[in-house]
Amino acid sequence: MALVNTVEKRIKMQKDGVIKYQIITFCFLKDLQLSKSDLECLLELAKKGSINVTDFCKHISSLNIFKSPQSCRNAVQKAKKKNLIIMDGKNIILNPDMKIQVDGQILLDFKILGTADEIGR
Repeated sequence: MALVNTVEKRIKMQKDGVIKYQIITFCFLKDLQLSKSDLECLLELAKKGSINVTDFCKHISSLNIFKSPQSCRNAVQKAKKKNLIIMDGKNIILNPDMKIQVDGQILLDFKILGTADEIGR
């Protein structure tokens, strides 16, 4: 009979933390690197939904996530190349394939099995 070590954690956190966790988990599973500013930018986009890229970059700059709208535009382009953001004309949106939940109360229920590598043992 196989032995499985189980770790169960229950945590209550603010919605922004839950949204960030979803983004970080998606990026981890896709082996994508994010800076803290990139993460904050994606969090704000998740909360805003579809928004004009110029308005979004001004908003991000006003929150001091990036120092200027141009810095935000650079981050948006970087995220677009990583397929985290989709441009629809002049609007941007978080890629729906990420399946990030932002509305209402959110319960994340991940079940991940780490298998032992039997080769060489």
